[in-house]
Amino acid sequence: MFSGLVQDLGEVESVDLASDGARIRVKTRLSGDIALGDSIAVNGCCLTATTVDGLGFTADAMQQTLDLTSIGELQAGSPVNLELALRADDRLGGHIVQGHVDGTAEVLAREPDGFSLRLRISLPEGLARYVIPQGSLTIEGVSLTVADCGEGWAEVALIPETQERTNLGTLQVGSTVNIECDVIAKYVERMVSPYARGSESHTDR
Repeated sequence: MFSGLVQDLGEVESVDLASDGARIRVKTRLSGDIALGDSIAVNGCCLTATTVDGLGFTADAMQQTLDLTSIGELQAGSPVNLELALRADDRLGGHIVQGHVDGTAEVLAREPDGFSLRLRISLPEGLARYVIPQGSLTIEGVSLTVADCGEGWAEVALIPETQERTNLGTLQVGSTVNIECDVIAKYVERMVSPYARGSESHTDR
């Protein structure tokens, strides 16, 4: 589990593509805190460290991960948001993030908003119902507050600190980003859906 608070802006050193996935090498100052088998959120996607040394780590991404996330678009030199898994005694400064990407979105607009930067992203069909104003949304592994949302889109405002410590400040219109919706909203929907169906059936009689 993660919190969506980025600990380092790492750099992809290499991406070795194969027919069934990819091996990604990432340079990071967090390497001293990483052990083999540790979970690491890379742009919001939970990956497992398969090799570790003093300069960084390697992780394997299966083909499904490449198909469903933006990880497949990484190249040597790409900046990546990194977060290590939470410890039991850590502060939960962001919100509950699993590192299980729900889908990818496209940056639709990028506009200055006072000292902040306002981004508008698309919301894939089926995910918009989990996004509400002032709710939580994870973009590229960063826990953010939804500033506004509408039919098929959501907006977030990035303070200067977020722009400097993550790769979100470098995003341009047309960029693809990983998004993860609030897991609590998904569980609530799952639990209440049988009652909602029962109510509809009763109304139909």
